[in-house]
Amino acid sequence: MGLTHVTVRIRNLVAANGGYEADFLVDAGATDSLVPGAELRKIGVQPVGKTVYELANGAIEEYEYGLAEISFMGEVTAGRIIFGPDEAEPLLGVTALESVGITIDPASRRLKRLPAIPLK
Repeated sequence: MGLTHVTVRIRNLVAANGGYEADFLVDAGATDSLVPGAELRKIGVQPVGKTVYELANGAIEEYEYGLAEISFMGEVTAGRIIFGPDEAEPLLGVTALESVGITIDPASRRLKRLPAIPLK
């Protein structure tokens, strides 16, 4: 089964001092999104807390997270961004996808828009 990637732009919520744009791996198993920590610091995103995460390999790690604007596929949302290791591949988690009504088609592994965002 192939991997799904999408171009994502991350911006600081408080100050418009540029942004970070990259090809993110869409990870249906991840709740939050992850960006290399050095990149988040470059654009002024500050950690606001820490959370323990279970990684794909089963390891348990504690990471800082911050809040940022997340833009992809013509949509804009905001949410938690994990300060990942500096060599980490950026990940787009399901919270960002669901908040703008985009889902992953399991058969084609393509992103598709829902006809409406569930509010029930």
